[in-house]
Amino acid sequence: MSDRRTETRAATPPREGRRAEMRVRPTAPIVPSANVSGNALIIVIAIMSFLACLTLGAVSMVRATAQSWQSQISREITIQIKPDDSLDMDKALADARTLALTFPGTTDGRIVDRAATARLLEPWLGEGLNLDELPVPRLVVVTIDETAPPDFDAMRKALTEAIPQASLDDHRTWVDRLVAMAQTTALIGTGVLVLVFSAMVLTVVFATRGALSGNRHIVEVLHFVGAEAGFVAAEFQKHFLKISLKGAGAGGLAAALCFAGASYWQTATLATPESDQASALFGSFTIGYGGYLGIVGIMLVIAFLTTLTARFTVTRTIYELDLIRSDPGRTDALPG
Repeated sequence: MSDRRTETRAATPPREGRRAEMRVRPTAPIVPSANVSGNALIIVIAIMSFLACLTLGAVSMVRATAQSWQSQISREITIQIKPDDSLDMDKALADARTLALTFPGTTDGRIVDRAATARLLEPWLGEGLNLDELPVPRLVVVTIDETAPPDFDAMRKALTEAIPQASLDDHRTWVDRLVAMAQTTALIGTGVLVLVFSAMVLTVVFATRGALSGNRHIVEVLHFVGAEAGFVAAEFQKHFLKISLKGAGAGGLAAALCFAGASYWQTATLATPESDQASALFGSFTIGYGGYLGIVGIMLVIAFLTTLTARFTVTRTIYELDLIRSDPGRTDALPG
């Protein structure tokens, strides 16, 4: 009998050893680290991050293209002289150029010759034009100082008095339209970003409440034994932070690769009809370092909003749980 007791004592580990094993035993997280809903939420956040980054890049490209057009248009003004039987066109063009350069704020003047005028009309009237047989106006292009432009009203009045057939176009209408287009595009892009972020926040709210519903008994036990709302919210916050970083990183990387691929295609197909048409409509597909920093910013904003939304939802739900405990007749506050 004594030998059996000795063997039993030898086989049973000391109490200190059992306590050490209990201390090092890993504890399961409140929210499962990987499940079907978590994977689906990663995909949803990735899609929304991709759309938000695409919107930001598209707005940046449109604004850059509009600013380029605006700079090119506002840098020059055009003097148009209509043909007349009693008018010496060559002399009138030279006089208009000389008169325009007398005004402060003008830097250069260039007369559009016959060959250049014919090339401008080729898309509409074809080749082999004889400008002497057509009442085609001639142009003088004057370069101005954008920082200190000339007095357009005074120049227009002087040209009209010296050459009645001359008219001045300062392109102000086109510049105003480009500015309005850029501002409208920026507003539309901002609206799309707000919608994407709103949809993402609502998705996270439903996902968080779903996770709470699936782990309701754990949350109730923890809260009943004294776990504060901040502890439970921190566990959910860590879970959704990991999910949001994965989703936002995947979506942002996909958007960056799209812009990099489009820029490479535009460079590789330079001077082709497809590339020329795309460049004319959308400008350069390069978003620059600022655009890529904006993508990183979008990713961080999405992660922050997701984490903040999860924490707020958990805190609110635990508050509703406290209301249920204080009022047993109320059972509709907590989902599930």
